[in-house]
Amino acid sequence: MMGAMSRRALFLFAGLGVLWGIPYLFIKIAVVELSPEFLVLARCLLAATLLLPIALRRRALTPVLRRWKPVLAFAIVEIALPFYALGAAEINLSSSTTGLLLASVPLVAIGVAVIMGRRHRITVLNWLGVAIGMAGVIAIVGFDLGGSDLTSVALVGVAVIGYAFGPAILARYLNDLPGIGVITAALALCALIYLPVVALTGGWPAVVPSTSVLVSVVVLAVLCSAVAFLMMFALIAEIGPVRTTAITYVNPAVAVVAGALVLSEPVTIYTGLGFALILIGCWLVTKPERRPAAKKAESSPSLEPERPLEGLPL
Repeated sequence: MMGAMSRRALFLFAGLGVLWGIPYLFIKIAVVELSPEFLVLARCLLAATLLLPIALRRRALTPVLRRWKPVLAFAIVEIALPFYALGAAEINLSSSTTGLLLASVPLVAIGVAVIMGRRHRITVLNWLGVAIGMAGVIAIVGFDLGGSDLTSVALVGVAVIGYAFGPAILARYLNDLPGIGVITAALALCALIYLPVVALTGGWPAVVPSTSVLVSVVVLAVLCSAVAFLMMFALIAEIGPVRTTAITYVNPAVAVVAGALVLSEPVTIYTGLGFALILIGCWLVTKPERRPAAKKAESSPSLEPERPLEGLPL
């Protein structure tokens, strides 16, 4: 599926697979002591602070701010809502279950693509993938969770929908802007949004968080956000955005392993069954009609370094 990759590309792919597979573990640790809204504020503020000097040095913010409306929409659906929803969901759900359910993003993305006016024809295999993937979600929710925690599952659904709409906004309104500028502005906007939210809801920590929670916040902001985005841009430059979406198949596995090893979260036969069905469904959903022109466009790296990633959760 991935084809031949350079050693640098393999390193970036493996690193990004880990960095985008472990957030659920650290979110689970953080929400034990922090409110979900404060966790979003802390994560976005720290990540934006780290990325801001890079964006300023590259003069990447000026064109982004001129198009602030779609940037704000992207920030809300891709960061503000999903980050909060995941934190609130993981108060009750395990980190591994959350990661597995997030693997269904490509299934929802195909419906979003239709709504937003997808140019390429959706094949029978794509629709079959939706059906198989949803069967995987049902296996996890219905058997692994026993139908419980449906409110938390619904919150994960909010994140899934947001992560599906975010790339569509990027592709339609922001794909000609520098990716580092878009991400920095979006993170900063989310920090500004959540500052009054935390103040009004009293979400400030009552006491200094424990060391494990502080480490979790730093990892989420520095590694899973700021560093991951920089690695994302480098990987796109190496292999292009289409092949980079294969990382969707790695993240859930990392989430399950991390949850089992660190938090002793159970891994049942239904976890494996649901995971397998979701992966098969996502593979079929993201399988395009192969045309010569499409292959040529995918292999061309001319504009990729400055484009945001299409199709992956942040």
